[in-house]
Amino acid sequence: MPTVVQLPTGKALTVRAAADAFLDSLRNPNTVRSYLTGVGKTAERIGEARPLGSVADDEIGEALELLWGTAAVNTWNARRAAVLSWLGWCAQHGYDGPAVPSWTKRLAVPDSETPARSKMAVDRLIARREVHLREKTLWRMLYETAGRSEEILGVNIEDLDFAGRRCLVKSKGARSKARRRGQAREDFVLETVFWDAGTARLLPRLLRGRTRGPVFVTHRRPGPGKVVSPRDVCPDTGLARLSYGQARALLDEHTAMRGPGTGWDLHEYRHSALTHLGEQGASLLMLMAKSRHKKPENVRRYFKPSPEAISELTSLLAPGDARR
Repeated sequence: MPTVVQLPTGKALTVRAAADAFLDSLRNPNTVRSYLTGVGKTAERIGEARPLGSVADDEIGEALELLWGTAAVNTWNARRAAVLSWLGWCAQHGYDGPAVPSWTKRLAVPDSETPARSKMAVDRLIARREVHLREKTLWRMLYETAGRSEEILGVNIEDLDFAGRRCLVKSKGARSKARRRGQAREDFVLETVFWDAGTARLLPRLLRGRTRGPVFVTHRRPGPGKVVSPRDVCPDTGLARLSYGQARALLDEHTAMRGPGTGWDLHEYRHSALTHLGEQGASLLMLMAKSRHKKPENVRRYFKPSPEAISELTSLLAPGDARR
């Protein structure tokens, strides 16, 4: 059922009352947390006790500029979107109030600074003798699936389809299915990722007969004071799921050249995989299908062809006799 929001009656709606009513109308707790900062700080800046109808459009724009004008692009866009939703909600419910002025525009998201490693560099790192089988398998799986780190680390053995070389993952921002009475809240819409021969060779060696529990586990059991979900513990060995922080530290340990924290990032495997597929001629639609991005501009940020690939492409423009 839709949420019923009790609004003040008999007096002008104040900025604070409008902000509280809007936030109370949101059903998703993640959305509330995301919007709370943008709406709350803007309300404080323009004056919480003021009637909403007395606030001018430019005051909203000035508040946004003063609060987040020098922030990162993504932060600016998120705070602006929160205030835009708030004021739009007020207008839909018939309350006089300002709007976000046109001069406070949404900014274009800059290209990601995450580098794409060469295929040779990826293969050589995974082939190193001192790298443990667990890390080899994780890195190869991240590269071949082009999956997000949290997705692959969250996979359980029961999720694996060895014959089809695929598995289901809970993707970033996964939406819950339409709920029915008694249905678990963890019932999320899942997506499929695919791997190839490299991962197919390593997975059976890593699992060594295990048939349930997390694919990637730590080498030690969790301490007595640590609370771990049953899904995150191997029922046969008692070992806990490898965390993102642990996996990132292990990769940094093998790739850092200028001290701790200077090595590769787990996300670079996703960038590298999509770049290499693009260099081999994969279409935009196929890259979107592989990465599971919904917007073409998001895939473009991941595609970073090497100078060698651009040079080879440029050779197609040479005179006909020059390429003989």
